[in-house]
Amino acid sequence: MTAPQTFATGLPVEIGKIERELKKLWEQGDEVMTRASLINLAVYSEAPDALAANTQIVAEVTKDHACRAIVMAAAPSATEDRVDAWIAAHCHISRAGSKQVCSEQISFALSGSLANLLPNIVFSHLDSDLPFYLWWQGEFHDPMDPQLWSWVDRLIYDSQQWRDFDAQMRLVETAQCDATHRVVLCDLNWNRLVHLRLALAQFFDSRNAQEQLASIGRVEIDFAPAFRSTALLLVGWLAAQLGWTLVEAADENTIGFCDCAGEAIRVSLTEANREPVSRCRLFADGTEFRVADLPEADLLEVTVHTDGQARMHQLMPAGRNDPVALLNEELMRGGPHRVYLRAVQAVRELL
Repeated sequence: MTAPQTFATGLPVEIGKIERELKKLWEQGDEVMTRASLINLAVYSEAPDALAANTQIVAEVTKDHACRAIVMAAAPSATEDRVDAWIAAHCHISRAGSKQVCSEQISFALSGSLANLLPNIVFSHLDSDLPFYLWWQGEFHDPMDPQLWSWVDRLIYDSQQWRDFDAQMRLVETAQCDATHRVVLCDLNWNRLVHLRLALAQFFDSRNAQEQLASIGRVEIDFAPAFRSTALLLVGWLAAQLGWTLVEAADENTIGFCDCAGEAIRVSLTEANREPVSRCRLFADGTEFRVADLPEADLLEVTVHTDGQARMHQLMPAGRNDPVALLNEELMRGGPHRVYLRAVQAVRELL
């Protein structure tokens, strides 16, 4: 059997015959296709052409993360009440090269009032007791449906798209409280900073360098238009990890903190047309710690200068700002994201 096109929506099916048709799909594969699934990954979007775009994302993600994908495109404001469904398999040659390892995808288009069927559709098509990850694209609705969150293990979202961070975060926190178990909050905006944070943290691996953490007096961060929240999450990470307390925001891009000893720290944010966060500079006494992206190279240039003299220069990997890379980063790393939550609280009133 030839594997279906990985970016096609799939084979149309009746709602009540989805599992039966999936069984037929695997039976047609004989011994060439092997079904694999480690998680349930549901993707919800109200954006136009969401089914095609998210099907392509899932096709890429399943190369490294086998799952049952439930892709939903909703149009709650549509005048017609309608539900359409499709099934597909995303197949990739195994490393041994003999079989195709395949992940299932079930897709739904929900229109009008039937968009409210989201919890029922998700629950009825989860794969046994595998962990359930929900990727909610765009902004959350008020009120949140507590029935849905009671099943979610990891809630994935991108706060960079939010117009009102505090209002959206309150909805997320309410859903987390309503859940019968702990829901792990996973912000793709935070994942944009993974490689930058690793590069900054490695400056202070040695004991001598750690002593300079207490003398940081100035921070400069360059960020791209529409990614100010990403830069603020980086500021929040520094503040949370180093015990800084927010004092004032003199203007939109100048922030004042004080450390545990009462010393002042000044943070400056500058808009630049490059990566979401293209450069971060920490100044401690006469030493500058700098991490900057190298355009077109997918690398970070990591340098240390003391009294104007270069002490260290190296290159480190840089992350990519695309949905597949960000989602892969989240699925690979996992964890409860306590550092993220502390970073949010450190700068919440600025976001």
